[in-house]
Amino acid sequence: MNAQPLLARIAAALSAAKLEAILIGNAAAALRGAPVTTLDFDFLFRATPANLAKLKRVAKALDAVIMRPYYPVSNLYRVESPEQGLQIDFMPRISGIRSFNALRAHATTVAFGVSSLQVASLEDIIRSKKAAGRPRDRAALPVLEATLALEKKNKG
Repeated sequence: MNAQPLLARIAAALSAAKLEAILIGNAAAALRGAPVTTLDFDFLFRATPANLAKLKRVAKALDAVIMRPYYPVSNLYRVESPEQGLQIDFMPRISGIRSFNALRAHATTVAFGVSSLQVASLEDIIRSKKAAGRPRDRAALPVLEATLALEKKNKG
């Protein structure tokens, strides 16, 4: 599946709502060149009252609904539309990352149509997966680390 059209819609919805969020996880790693797959998109955002109102506008623009956390301790907000196969998770914190600003400092901007997304660095994605320590995260680490090594080799 080509995720570009869907990512363009997500980027446009985030831009229209003025919601600042950073793409993380396997989708971000794939955009960085890692040969990984995912069924959803994960974003780090600040869960302020203003941003939660913006998140509602994002969901509306995507013809989706916001589901509260399946795991209450996670504070995850899931924007989904099963009819479209759309699942976007917005998290106020992720393992191994000190803050939104720390993640943003290493992120890069990737254009999708007329809008763009902030995409986490491979280093930060790897740091987060190591800190999370879940089996699926540990399984992805060798691929992500090899991609990072290749990226560094090609740069210098």
